[in-house]
Amino acid sequence: MTSGRTVGAAMTANPISIIETASLAEAAKILDSRRITGLPVVNAGGTLVGVLSQTDLVRVRANQHLNENWPGLPVGQIMTKPALTIHATASLEEATSKMAEGRVHRLVVIDEMSNPIGIISTSDLFRSMVK
Repeated sequence: MTSGRTVGAAMTANPISIIETASLAEAAKILDSRRITGLPVVNAGGTLVGVLSQTDLVRVRANQHLNENWPGLPVGQIMTKPALTIHATASLEEATSKMAEGRVHRLVVIDEMSNPIGIISTSDLFRSMVK
């Protein structure tokens, strides 16, 4: 990784997010159609409340009770919370450490009001390493 590069320089800006009351079926459709693996989850005010990943959806399918109610379940019921976050001014090294410690593949980049402004993923970090 290039020393001194920031999360803001490597992140994907303006992430697609989903409201916590949306259905899992809707979330799955977004993940599939956009070819992404995770979504920031926000409340009605736009504040980050969690993250929904493909892994979360697979876990639902493994739970008989949840699986039976799959299409109508709200995202907020199964999202990972709290979301692991980072600020755009943080270093890529800090992002790498935070992902490794949390054993996650993405961090939500937030502003001062905890609104999601970007996503930094392991793919973004990898691209930074090879540049």
